[in-house]
Amino acid sequence: MFSGPPADPATPTMPTSSVPSAVPLVGGTGGISEGASAAASASRSWTAPLLLGAAGVLALLIALFGPGLMARGTGELRIPGAGLTTVLRTVLFAALALHLGELLAPQLIRPVRGRPRTAVRSWAVLASLAGAAAAAGQIVRLAAVSDLGITETYGTREGGLLLLIANGLVVAALCAASRRPALALAPLAVVIGAEALRAHPEAYSPEFGAALTVVHLTAASLWTGGLLYVLRTMWLWRGSPVAARALLGRYARLAIWLYVALAATGTASALRRLPLDVVFTSAYGRTLLLKLALMAVVSVLALAARRRMLRDTDPSVAHRLARREQVVLGLVVVVSAVLSVVPDPHWISLRP
Repeated sequence: MFSGPPADPATPTMPTSSVPSAVPLVGGTGGISEGASAAASASRSWTAPLLLGAAGVLALLIALFGPGLMARGTGELRIPGAGLTTVLRTVLFAALALHLGELLAPQLIRPVRGRPRTAVRSWAVLASLAGAAAAAGQIVRLAAVSDLGITETYGTREGGLLLLIANGLVVAALCAASRRPALALAPLAVVIGAEALRAHPEAYSPEFGAALTVVHLTAASLWTGGLLYVLRTMWLWRGSPVAARALLGRYARLAIWLYVALAATGTASALRRLPLDVVFTSAYGRTLLLKLALMAVVSVLALAARRRMLRDTDPSVAHRLARREQVVLGLVVVVSAVLSVVPDPHWISLRP
């Protein structure tokens, strides 16, 4: 406990019994540093859950009140139950991301040399069942708003597509629970196609809009869900930093192409759907600007994580930056759900 030099044998020393018990705390720093380290560790253990809880509350508030706030002062028609619909679509988008991410990430993990043989617990079954429940909830909401029975709602275009989405996610959950979880790719592809068709009921080139949405939704789901699975795996592999760093590097190389696909399809969709004269005066335009701002933050965090990963052999800093990227991506998912609920901006455009 003492930090001074050893005593000279020729120098008289005091008996051990006469030394006050407080001397080690004054003369040494070991006890203080250990206590400070324990306090810092306890603080960090509480910080992450608090931040995640705050992000969850913020996401819920955005989903519930975002459509109304974005439409305030625009003169657009009020969408009945817009907040609830946004929450349900957020759950649906998150379910797609979680399941597709779990199908993608093992392909990145398998080639990593020296990797631990442990794997994170699968969330695919619960995610797909939650997504199916969210789709069913949208059917019930549609029936209530349209004053139709559930069976009659199935006969509408949107009701039929939502029914297809719900059934597809149930089949995907069954595939995830089987011995061949990769079979879930087929029903998930059907779900993405049905959601793309549902999102484009407009009369102007709906097929082109649906094709853009298929690519955009797939890339966004792989990016968000894949990153979450990689981060969970890196935490499980924290005792093997070389393998964890290699895994993050493999994901980062794929994420570049996913980012390019998102940017290209997002730009094309915006140019197709948003008239320039209502960028700031429509709920769609305002929501899109918020999404672009969040994506800019995601881009900065992703670049910072990649730079630290290339510079440091210890992946902990890059992991921390990637976790922040994941939180902002979660908010992007919520804002994307808001974007799918607000009115088509063509209704208030002054262009012919």
